Amino acid sequence: MLPTLEAAELPADAIEVGRIADAWGIKGWFKVLPHSAQPEALFSSKRWFIQPSSPATSTPKTGAFRLAIREAKEHSDCIVATSDDVPDRTAAEALRGARVFVPRSSFPTAGDDEYYWVDLIGLSVVNREGVALGTVRELLATGPQTTLVLASEQDGKPLERMVPFVAAFVDQVDLAGRLITVDWQPDY
Repeated sequence: MLPTLEAAELPADAIEVGRIADAWGIKGWFKVLPHSAQPEALFSSKRWFIQPSSPATSTPKTGAFRLAIREAKEHSDCIVATSDDVPDRTAAEALRGARVFVPRSSFPTAGDDEYYWVDLIGLSVVNREGVALGTVRELLATGPQTTLVLASEQDGKPLERMVPFVAAFVDQVDLAGRLITVDWQPDY
């Protein structure tokens, strides 16, 4: 049984940032497995929205609950957090498997030439000659660099391209224009 939580609609800019893995300790703390290796959004937002893993525990109207976070911190390979709404281990165990969302507006401001992956997904990618290479479907962490995975079509068939997301190949990222310009050829 879920603890008594405030039912809420997900904000229009809600981004899924992790999942609740399990209870941690006996005082209502819980472990969160972040979707990012740099989970600053979990630390910067004091208001999380969760969707339980079981539809039976969701609210019929929204399926989400607001969770006021008192504290969140790194612990080993996960994040541990506590909320006044989760008073004990039993309540924390009831959250197991819940999806964690935070409003995009709560993310820390990215530095110059830094981008959140979620902001790059869906952007069109063209090369210096204006040739469309595809749309960013996902990003992969490939060790020392991140790689854009582009989806496109060629002769009516799906085509996937990968472009390293590094300054040597990326000329410009225009978030407002939803466009990335790269030094990359279609036959690479």
